[in-house]
Formats: sequence, structure tokens, C-alpha cells
Amino acid sequence: NWHLKENARDHHTNKFSSKELIVRRGQAFIVTFNGTEQPEQNLTFIAETGPKPSKLAKTQATFGISSTASKETWSAVLQSTSSNSVSISISSPPNAVIGRYKLSVQSTSSGSSSPASLGTFVLLFNPWSSGDDVFMPNKAECEEYVLEEFGIIFAGNKNHINSFGWNFGQFQGDILNICLSMLDRSLNYRQDPATDVSHRNDPKYLGRVLSAMVNANDDQGVLLGNWSGNYEGGKSPSSWTGSGEILQNWKKSGFKPVRYGQCWVFAAVLTTVLRCLGIPTRTITNFSSAHDADRNLRVDEFYDASGNHLDRTADSIWNFHVWNESWFSRSDLGPSYSGWQVLDATPQEESGGIYQCGPASRNAIKEGDVDLDYDCPFVFAEVNADCMYWNYDPATGKKTLIFSKSTTIGQFISTKAVGRDDRVDVTNDYKYEEGSTKERDIFKKARKKLGLEDKFDPTAPTPQEIDQKPDISGNFKVAGPLEVGKDLNLILVLANLQPDAKTIRVNMTAWSTVYTRRPVHGIWKDSISVTLSPKEEKQFPIKIPYTEYQQQLTTDNMIQVTALCHVEGGIQVLVQRDITLDNPAIDIQVLGEAKVNKEVDVEVIFTNPIDTEVTDCVLQVEGNDLLRGILQIDVPPLKASEKSSTKFKLIPFETGLKHLLVNFSCDKFADIKTFKLVNV
Repeated sequence: NWHLKENARDHHTNKFSSKELIVRRGQAFIVTFNGTEQPEQNLTFIAETGPKPSKLAKTQATFGISSTASKETWSAVLQSTSSNSVSISISSPPNAVIGRYKLSVQSTSSGSSSPASLGTFVLLFNPWSSGDDVFMPNKAECEEYVLEEFGIIFAGNKNHINSFGWNFGQFQGDILNICLSMLDRSLNYRQDPATDVSHRNDPKYLGRVLSAMVNANDDQGVLLGNWSGNYEGGKSPSSWTGSGEILQNWKKSGFKPVRYGQCWVFAAVLTTVLRCLGIPTRTITNFSSAHDADRNLRVDEFYDASGNHLDRTADSIWNFHVWNESWFSRSDLGPSYSGWQVLDATPQEESGGIYQCGPASRNAIKEGDVDLDYDCPFVFAEVNADCMYWNYDPATGKKTLIFSKSTTIGQFISTKAVGRDDRVDVTNDYKYEEGSTKERDIFKKARKKLGLEDKFDPTAPTPQEIDQKPDISGNFKVAGPLEVGKDLNLILVLANLQPDAKTIRVNMTAWSTVYTRRPVHGIWKDSISVTLSPKEEKQFPIKIPYTEYQQQLTTDNMIQVTALCHVEGGIQVLVQRDITLDNPAIDIQVLGEAKVNKEVDVEVIFTNPIDTEVTDCVLQVEGNDLLRGILQIDVPPLKASEKSSTKFKLIPFETGLKHLLVNFSCDKFADIKTFKLVNV
């Protein structure tokens, strides 16, 4: 008798729906078995894991019955005996290897030499135990970062943050087994299974291995990335609503990479896997996130004379990027670097020859200690890099600096609040205040550690270029709603900063982009000539009709508008704005009271906001403890301004506050998401 209910309750594993015992390390569990007279003298237990269990590698433990539990090793303590059964309390050390174990028992007195197998159990990390590397003293944080199956992911851009719900589903069905098989499919395991398993006591090791396994690069991992804007042959990254479907599809297909992921999908799946294994983990969104491909803590962007954003460098500034933080101690670096560690499963740059990233200590990032393991320079650049904007002439290959900025990158770094569906800003945990001397000092320290201070960089702008002052300033103001289906109205504001008149030729473009700001389709262009009298400010209205951008929009609903101003006798001025358009709203109503094992009706309402028919309408619904799997409903086409109501039934099977996630798509609107809190 594995005492599944009692052990699961004591070990915070009762959300798993397994017939197998699942317990956490460094904590005792009870087993009862039959048929023995005087157990304490003559029972030996063997717990073993991995393909070649060995005492040396700490993947095998042999232990008899002792009077008290040990803190350092596996041990067994007699709880009670009756005429035909015995109850034993078994404890594992707080640094035991995690994974699936075989438990056997041998009776030394009966002379039988072969041990009897009692069966298998799974051992996980234990953030509730003070001896564990992942120990998290705050219980509310343990609940959120290990046991919570619902998350909120922040996206959009720094001017306009939006968010959507995600179903991590780490305790559902077969997810634990899939997570364990991920470990057994890693490159490290394939190269040397016994050594790989012996390192599975270490959250830094597992975090790094899993950051590689969540992307398909190198190892046929879970998700194939695609940032092209064309997602044929798979599901568009923005259509997923949870990790369960992705992990199950990966297993069902014989472990072929699932198509397609982008950063928040990689991060959400890694959250699921790490929470499942017991490592406290959360998703982090960084707005205006740098991808510094050449480790110079500088990101270069190039524009042609017409103002088109050129795709001619591996560097880029993403509207947002999502990665993970996991909580564990860093015995390799020292106590001041323990706590939150950055892991990133999105394949951006190779580390140690494969696409993996982290763990990078968040404290090391804040203090500019970029020489510490792992991948600190890349993460430091994501939140701190300087930006250089250049004009590039393809005919001559000549580049001219337009301007540089050190405060653009790494803004509104966001995560979900503990126990609430709100945004918390953690920017100050990554860096000192922008513009402060401390922040610049840390930046210099990082440059020095990377050897950038001392060597001449021929690609860097000269101090004269950096110091040059523009004669005019400009910005784009929003003048109207930012919604898919409505015309986009902006105002270009230009101001003459000088006491003499200026003549300016303005070349404007608008492109649809993916969220990495990679241009996909040109939407609109225009040129105007402007004369500004001394200190004058002028406004130029811009209108991009829905009919012009509708065909070109990507599923990210993002448009980049640029005005390159050629000032006669002065330096060029670049004005740009990234616009995220909101989808129309969708509404969920629960009709009546939600009770366990009782049917309840749910209504989803959508009104077509545009003056043409929308077709191919599909509603996708999921929610842990509310329905099993994913419900997909085809919705009839909707005429202009028509309102649709779709009803379906739920039979909740657990009490408490549950999240219902809805995703609605049609030919004109991609992935309209919302969620509803349902009190069962």
C-alpha cells in the first residue's frame, strides 16, 4: 500500500492524477507491505534510478531500518507492525537525484538473495524543504510558482502592454511522464546516460538541459520556431492557449517537433516542465528587448533613404521577448547570486555549441557580473544594450549614424503577481535606474569584463558622430483607436529646434511586422517636403485605411511606421513608432452556478465590427478542472456588424477558482483571446 492520498497531501503532489506514488525529496513517505515477522532486524531497501544505478553516482541507495531518519542519506524508520504487515517511513536526502525510482526490499534472514520489487515511484524537487536547492521560504510563492496551472503572459509593446491567459497544465494527464521523457531525449543523456542521470539532482543542470530541449534545434526537441509571418504546415504560434496540447502532440507524433513556437510559447512550455518537476518558475516579459548577436552590448539598426527598415544585421530589437526565471541556489557562484535565475528556451544564439540559455543569475545581471556562468552577456544585453540607428546606402555600402540611445532597451519588465491576475514590474531587479550614474557604471563594468573598453571597434560610431545634435525633433502621435478593422490615424509632429528656418524632405513608410520587428509586408509610403520657420512646430495627419493594411497584417497585429527626415544642411532625423492593434473584444458569460459534476451553460459573444462578412470562424476552449482536453466549435460566418452567440456545456470536476480560456479566430481576425474566472 503506497498510501497515495496521504503521501500526496503531505508532499504537495495531490494535483497529479497518477496511480503511481509521486513524492518530493528530503521528506518522508509511508509504505505498508505484507508478510513479515521481525522486520527491523532483517530488511534492506534498494532505491535506484536511471539505466546504470550505482552508489558512486548516487543513483542507487541501499539502506536498512534505523531508529531515526537521516538528513544526509536515504533511510527507513519502522512506523508500525501487525501480525501480517509492516509500515515503513522512507526518507530521501534533500539533494537526491529526481526522476522515476524502482524500490525493492530484501530480507536477509530468509537467506533468499534476490530482492523483491515493490514497484516504482517518482521523486521531485521540494521547494517546501529548507535543505533543497529550490527551497522557497514564502509559501504563497510556492503555491504560485509550483502549483498554479494558470498564467498570464504580457505582450504588445512598451507604449501598449497587453496580456493573455495561458494554461500551463503541469499536473494534467501524462505531462509528468512527457517531462521525464524529455530528459531522456536530451543530447547529454544520449551521449552518456549514466552521467546525465547522476546530475539530475541539480536544478542548474536540469534548467540548462531543458532550455535546450524545449526548442527543436540540435536535439529534435519540443517546438520548432518560426518568425516568418507564414505558418503553413503547422499552427500559428499565437493560436495556442496552453502547453498541454503542445507536449501531448510532441509525444503522439513520436517526438517530432511541434510546429510552431515563438518566444512566449517556448517560455510557457518551459514553465510547465519546470513547475511539474518542482522547480519554482515564472514567465518574464521584457519590452524593447535586444538581441545582441555579436556580444558588443550594442544593437545596430539600418534604414535606407526612403525610411525602410533594412534586414541586414543579426542584431534586432524585439517589441517584447518572453523568458523564464527559476528559483534556486547557486553553490557554484556563492550565496549573493542565488534566488531568481534566467533561463531562455527560445533559440536565439548558441551557447556551448547548442541553442540553450542560462541559468544566468539575475543578481549577476543587475551588478554587471557578465563573466559568471551561464550566458550573462546575452541576457545583460537583452535589458541594457545601447542602440545605434544608421542610414545605409546599398549602392555605395556607406553607413551614417542617425542617432544613438542608451535608454531604449529593457523596459516594463513584467510578470504575473502572486495570487492575483495583475502585472508586477520587476525592471528594478534587472538594472539600476536608467540614466543614473550607477546604471552607466555597471554598463562600463560589463563592457570592461567583456574586453570591449580596450579594443578598437571599427564598426562603432565616432565620438563626433555620437555628439552631433539634430536641428529638428519629431514624433508620431496616435489620433484615434488602435483596433484591427479601423483606419489607423496618426499625426507626425515636427519641431524646428533652431533659430533659423529649415527645409526638410520627409520619406515615410509603414510595414507590417512580426513582434520581433522584422518587416514582413510594405503597407504604405509617402513623401512630403516641409519648411519650418524658426522654432516652429507643425503637425501632419496620416491616415492608413483598414483596406490598405488588412491583407498585410501578421497574426501579431503589429505595424511599424517610420519617417526619415532629410534636413537640408543638417543631420538626418529618424522618427519611428511601433503600433500594436487590438483585436475586437469577445465576451464570456457563465449562465448559472458552476457546481462539481453538474452541467453548466457557457455563452461566448462576438460582434463583427467591420463592414464585410467574416468566415472560417472557430472557437477554441480549454480550462483545467472545467473540461478535459480542448473543445473546438465551428461558428457560422458573420455578416457586417452581426452579433454571434455560441453556447456550450461544461461539467466541472473540481471545486475552487478555475480559469476558462477562449480563443476565437476567423479570416479577418487572428486569435482573439480572453479568459474568465469561474468559481466552482
